[in-house]
Amino acid sequence: MTSRTAIVTGAARGIGAATARRLAADGHAVAVLDLAEDQAAGVADDINAKGGKAIAIGADVADEAAATAAVARAAAELGPPQILVNNAGILRDNLLFKMSAADWDAVLGVHLRGAFLMARAVQSSMVESGWGRIVNLSSTSALGNRGQANYAAAKAGMQGLTKTLAIELGKFGITANAVAPGFIETEMTKATAERVGVPFADFLAHAAKEVPVGRVGRPEDIAAAVAFFCSEEAGYVSGQVLYVAGGPKA
Repeated sequence: MTSRTAIVTGAARGIGAATARRLAADGHAVAVLDLAEDQAAGVADDINAKGGKAIAIGADVADEAAATAAVARAAAELGPPQILVNNAGILRDNLLFKMSAADWDAVLGVHLRGAFLMARAVQSSMVESGWGRIVNLSSTSALGNRGQANYAAAKAGMQGLTKTLAIELGKFGITANAVAPGFIETEMTKATAERVGVPFADFLAHAAKEVPVGRVGRPEDIAAAVAFFCSEEAGYVSGQVLYVAGGPKA
């Protein structure tokens, strides 16, 4: 397998961290990007300690200058990026009548604006090399979810962005796909349980009852799907949305 330079956003924990580790295990150099560099450093250090190659980068992906600078640094220290995983995201859940405009803007900014800015920043190096993989993290919430008007809209937007990138960039050897996780056991879902006042173990058990395979997902489940889309073998797969939710119903 050819070693590439990969950038994974929101990679300090959860799905992003698992994805960074998986891509490193697959032989890629990885820029572990999160809002604060010191938070991303733990994942980068772990990759390096296991014989991989990684650097930690702190950047707000919703900030145009920061996104551009992050890609430039990754290119300077690891080589031109040819893999981008847009995983950065936040939650600001609330029912519509309680949701503030600031909460709407924050979620759309990190998820959707961030993915756009990062994709725009990396596309030139991908076009130049004639090879690229962009994987955007969507969610089953893209189909609608109570209390998540902002998050659902952002994740649905990620699917539209993905399909458009596939159309525009395909002729340059670049694919764009999306992975839409179902319920995944992460710090983010733990925070949701705390917010609604339910013990996390009970929260997980209740969610597992709704999943045909009988368990909730793990970050490594999503990382495996992302790794496929980033592989050489996935060169004829583009513009797709893969629901990784433990069953046929999202």
